Amino acid sequence: MEDKIKVLVVDDSALMRSLISKMIETQEDMTVVGTAMNGVFALKKIPDLNPEIIILDLEMPEMNGIEFLKEREKRGIKIPVIILSSIAEKGARITFEALSLGDSDFITKPSGAISQNISDVATQLISIIRIYTGRKEKPIKEPIKEKIAPAIQPLQPKMKEAPVVHTSGKIDIVAIGISTGGPNALRILLAEIKEDFKVPIVIVQHMPEGFTAEFAKSLKRICPLEVKEAEDNDVIARGKVLIAPGNKHLKIERRQFGNVAVMNSNDTVNGHRPSVGVLFDSVAELYGNRAMGVIMTGMGRDGSAEIGNIYKAGGYTIAQDEKSSIVFGMPRVAIEFGCINKILSLNDMAKYITNYIS
Repeated sequence: MEDKIKVLVVDDSALMRSLISKMIETQEDMTVVGTAMNGVFALKKIPDLNPEIIILDLEMPEMNGIEFLKEREKRGIKIPVIILSSIAEKGARITFEALSLGDSDFITKPSGAISQNISDVATQLISIIRIYTGRKEKPIKEPIKEKIAPAIQPLQPKMKEAPVVHTSGKIDIVAIGISTGGPNALRILLAEIKEDFKVPIVIVQHMPEGFTAEFAKSLKRICPLEVKEAEDNDVIARGKVLIAPGNKHLKIERRQFGNVAVMNSNDTVNGHRPSVGVLFDSVAELYGNRAMGVIMTGMGRDGSAEIGNIYKAGGYTIAQDEKSSIVFGMPRVAIEFGCINKILSLNDMAKYITNYIS
């Protein structure tokens, strides 16, 4: 028991408590130390159970997930929380309200005991539990099918920033790729961007369909620029931040009246749709040495090779550092490829990017 990750499951549905518990108990390094039907019972159980992580439903009677998170904050409880959220407009809105309260991350809720996406949810849940408890990634045991890229080998001392080959004094676009840990990281970054920021920002954040519109709205509340979920033919313009819609690739294409965002539902790239790689490739092709590529916290390697095309075209490339990344996967692989000009802490990114393009 001492060596296992201790998990508390909080959900008003007995079926969901059982389902999530079974997902977790299939893993040799995890155990469910308790369950609760709402936030009131969870708060009572935490001192005795001492969980390392909490899996939290949002819509519950008596004390819902939002109320629980507010009370957690008041009491100074530092246990990370993973939200279980429904794929619906209301579910997305509540999820991002919860994230603003210092939550760790979220996964979308399986629709029932025979749902086809249960295997995917279980794989994601187990990986995120290990990430937020600081435990070493292990192969996920059957019956859960492994669908996440293998863990990347530990950081090598040889890793360093690449020589600066940026051949233009002007940047006309900032393209950002980000995944696990992204919602809170983007909140920190965009909150520091000023209203006179000189170029458009285009972002691919790995996120389920139905969540990105609400995510963009949540960012708009803290960022002085116009932030929205990208739509076909949105003009790429100064003062605008576009977020790729869930389940759609985002590319930038040239039109007679200017450059625009174009969405498609083509096959996944690097295992994702939207793919960071698709965005970076289109930006490299269209903007060349006038592009800035930024790769941030995320599992796997989506965009890690393609940001190299921005670098090779003479653009400028930035990676988030290991210490400030929830998962040092995507930025790390990009650094290993030797195509990153600058490695920065999350807290330094907004100021550095602003100064560079000024």
